[in-house]
Amino acid sequence: MNEQQVNIKMDDQVAKGSYVNNLLVSHTKDEFIMDFISLFAPQGSVVARIFTTPGHMKRINNALTENIENYEKQFGKIDESDLPEQKIGFKK
Repeated sequence: MNEQQVNIKMDDQVAKGSYVNNLLVSHTKDEFIMDFISLFAPQGSVVARIFTTPGHMKRINNALTENIENYEKQFGKIDESDLPEQKIGFKK
C-alpha cells in the first residue's frame, strides 16, 4: 500500500481556537450536524457548525471514546458536567 502524505493548512483564526461548553447534535438520513456553542447566561452563540456523513460521525465518536479512555487512564475519572438549567434553543 502506497502511503501519501497530506498537508493540512490552518488559518490564524482557526488556530486561536474557540471555547465551547455545549453541543447540539442533529441528523438527517445523509448527514450529522454539530453546533458547538459557547453558552454564558442569558445567551449563547454558535462558534462552529460542522456537517459530516454518518460514516465519519462514527469515526469521530470512536476517536472521542478512545481519547476519553486514554485521558482517564492517565488522569483519573472524568465527572460529567451538569446539564444547563435553562432550555436551550435557537431564536426564530
